[in-house]
Amino acid sequence: MAFRPDGLFLSNGPGDPTDVQPVIEMVRTLRGRLPIFGICLGHQVISLAYGARTFKMKFGHRGGNHPVKNLETGKVEITSQNHSFAVDTESLKGTGLTLTHLNLLDDTAEGVECRADRIFSVQYHPESAPGPQDSTYLFDKFIKMMEESQNA
Repeated sequence: MAFRPDGLFLSNGPGDPTDVQPVIEMVRTLRGRLPIFGICLGHQVISLAYGARTFKMKFGHRGGNHPVKNLETGKVEITSQNHSFAVDTESLKGTGLTLTHLNLLDDTAEGVECRADRIFSVQYHPESAPGPQDSTYLFDKFIKMMEESQNA
């Protein structure tokens, strides 16, 4: 890591997450070495890197107003989404990832975290603008993780 990044952000993108094996391997290599935050495809890649599975949804999640429950706070966040694949919730068992967010429409995994490795992700789009702003706190969390990592 010649660049010495403060953190790694895995962005959204189209397609089947299993098609980006080099990125999955990169996450396996870097997890625990620096803070990592993933959204959408990044969420799926992180889950695959830890050994979870993904599946193609019969009907993808599209547009705004998708209710997602933050399992840590109990709050419901209104989210913007655009994806055809999802993480298999049952496959998270034994991976080291904790389910943090759940879609209230179909119970799909909307967020995971491994605190020990300083890695977390969400399936939805907290960066959406215009759109719901309920989840902008996630960027603050990532910035704080990077700041704490620099001071360690």
